[in-house]
Amino acid sequence: MLESFKPTWMVKTVYDLSPAQLKAEGIRAVFSDLDNTLIAWNNPDGTPELHQWMDELHRFGIPLIVISNNSADRVGRAVEPLHLPFVARSLKPLSWGINNARKRLGLNKHEVVMVGDQLMTDVMAAHRAGVRSVLVKPIISTDKWVTWPNRFMGNMIMKELQRRYPDMKWQEELHG
Repeated sequence: MLESFKPTWMVKTVYDLSPAQLKAEGIRAVFSDLDNTLIAWNNPDGTPELHQWMDELHRFGIPLIVISNNSADRVGRAVEPLHLPFVARSLKPLSWGINNARKRLGLNKHEVVMVGDQLMTDVMAAHRAGVRSVLVKPIISTDKWVTWPNRFMGNMIMKELQRRYPDMKWQEELHG
């Protein structure tokens, strides 16, 4: 059961995911959580680093799709300035949102990666969908109140994962 929460990679920020390294891993699309992964949950504008990273993904031909449990209205407003496609009400930790986006692109499981800041939703959904995952640190240290229970449980699970897998460490890049 604990393995359901073990990410494929742990990278400090989404901006540290090099499109060249993703391509080398056979990744043809990046699926990402929204709040505290791409943008701070309380600041939907995005950072210059995010826009630079998105431009670099685009140059490499790697689409970025937001997979969020939020409503379509909330996600749509947040990603409108970023011009990103999305799957709202994705039902993470279930695999529905990831599978929906993957099938929409016509890609196989090994060709996508799910990026997120939570073990309980993002990483577990990736495992259930049979795709690789990247756990990133939250952009800011605060969460919406509905996230607190998941964050609390995720922290407990992370301690046990790192006890069992001492090589699980935060990296500067996929192969850092």
